[in-house]
Amino acid sequence: MSLFPGLSAAARAATLLSEEGHEASKLFGLPFWVWQLLNLGLFLAVLLYFVARPLGQAFRKRQDEIERRRLEAEKQRAAVEGLARDIRERTAKIEKDIEEIRRQGVADGEEARRALAARADEEVARIRKDSSEEIERRVAAAREELRQAAADLTGSTAAEILTREITPTDRERLLADGVARLKDAR
Repeated sequence: MSLFPGLSAAARAATLLSEEGHEASKLFGLPFWVWQLLNLGLFLAVLLYFVARPLGQAFRKRQDEIERRRLEAEKQRAAVEGLARDIRERTAKIEKDIEEIRRQGVADGEEARRALAARADEEVARIRKDSSEEIERRVAAAREELRQAAADLTGSTAAEILTREITPTDRERLLADGVARLKDAR
């Protein structure tokens, strides 16, 4: 079936004439194969006009759409790579900050430990000094108490010995000596 019924009719007529003889292979003075070529050319022209041109336009439109999407995807990929680069940089900076904080924490901890050790050493020295002073005070108080006890004991022992050994005549004589010394001392 042809797109142009007139040509198809001419082709049928040419076929009928070809059955009658050699003269039938011509239509309107042109050989039948020329008409077939004209029919094919006309068919291809119509095909190009109604099918190939819209298909070409559709393909161009599709190609333009694909190119637009490719460019958009490249922009998005560049944006994503930029974001990834920013994230890597930020992550590296954060890791660097964390390491710096960790080092500072260790240094601060070490400094605090040294300060606490120094304060503890000072406190130990102060306690030792206070303890030594307290021990010396208590030893001095104990010596004084011992001296006092020894003096009291010596005095009471001497009083006992004197009470036992001194007679009334010795008392009179000691009293007279004491009065005489007082007179001489004036």
